[in-house]
Amino acid sequence: MLPLPDLLRALDSGELSPSEHVDDVLSRLVSDTTNCVVALDADRARERAAELTALSAAGRRLGPLHGVAVGIKDLVDVTGLPTRCGSRLLADAAPATADAPVVTMLRAAGAVVVAKLHTHEFAYGPTGDVAATGAARNPHDPARITGGSSSGSAAAVAAGHLALAVGTDTGASVRTPAALCGVAGLKPRRGAIPGERVFPLAESFDTVGLLAADAASLAVARTALGEPGASAAAVLPRIGVADDDWWRPHDPVIADAVRTAADALTALGAPVAAQDTPGVAELAATYPVITGAEAYATHRRWFAERRDEYQPATAARLAPHAEAPAHLYVDARRERRRVGRALLDRLGASCDVLLCPTTRLRATPIGATEHDGVPVLPSMLQLTSPFNLLDRPVVALPVPVPGLPAGVQLVGVTVGEDVLLGLARALERALR
Repeated sequence: MLPLPDLLRALDSGELSPSEHVDDVLSRLVSDTTNCVVALDADRARERAAELTALSAAGRRLGPLHGVAVGIKDLVDVTGLPTRCGSRLLADAAPATADAPVVTMLRAAGAVVVAKLHTHEFAYGPTGDVAATGAARNPHDPARITGGSSSGSAAAVAAGHLALAVGTDTGASVRTPAALCGVAGLKPRRGAIPGERVFPLAESFDTVGLLAADAASLAVARTALGEPGASAAAVLPRIGVADDDWWRPHDPVIADAVRTAADALTALGAPVAAQDTPGVAELAATYPVITGAEAYATHRRWFAERRDEYQPATAARLAPHAEAPAHLYVDARRERRRVGRALLDRLGASCDVLLCPTTRLRATPIGATEHDGVPVLPSMLQLTSPFNLLDRPVVALPVPVPGLPAGVQLVGVTVGEDVLLGLARALERALR
């Protein structure tokens, strides 16, 4: 699959028609071996592609994504398809009666929705191997996890099936699968892409995001959804490289990736310096308390009546919050505000963008709870969740390394998505 800018050039020039592209994508998805597909919308996709092909023949384009096939995480409503959230509890869910706003926006831009994609059950996990439909499989090694919870979206892009996919990110769910599958992911600020008609995990943090092959593709997609996709800063932003012990990965190859990215940014002329992050561990400790309480509030009735229908790992994560006193949730929210404000003030005084690893481990074997004595779940979540707590935009990028993919995060401390995406594009060009 071509990266999105190249795919659009082929569609715009007539080298490739929307129908040819959509037929190719559907054939790829039918023969997928990563378990990334939950449901195909083949008939409607072909019908829509035919309409767009006719427009192309008449010299017209519906929008900036005219003819591009996209996949949607199965947490997000798509008209005519059920939203099952990776769970047996929703096996009999009725088809959605309306599109989520993000889907409406994509269609208005000319995109063709072709499929619903795998999600970790109810998005409550960063591994992607817990779902009623089984584990999603990493295209780089099918015995290993994709990361989650936007597991199918990352796998579909990494496998070359799609140029663009929609995911969600509550604490890791776009960036961790991007890192483990070797693709790029965008976590905007919360609400920057509308989140209505998306099944909630934790309302305080739930964010709609995007996955694509590279930052250039993310920038094009973001422009198509109504925001500046990328801009070159007049002066390169100050880069802080997170260097507290908190950010030290368990896999030394990931540490090498961060150093490689830092060196490339230095070579571009950006001011790069080590950055401390006081209070980050205390901030991160509030995440499971807040998320767990909000997730349990959503699932309370189902959990009381249909607990056996949850995947065991999901039930085990929900159970401790059944009897948790309310003051723990309130205390965690207050601590988040206090520590988060202090950390942002500290960061903003010395850097505009924070560079850090995305995960502590690369893709681990499916079903493994530990790897070389290191717990898997926190290793896939702890380095990403602080930026949901701080509500900062983040671009996750792969960095060339031997073997399995590894990724880094570029976090917008004082800058927005446009500058962040511009910097990410410059960095990925420098890394080639």
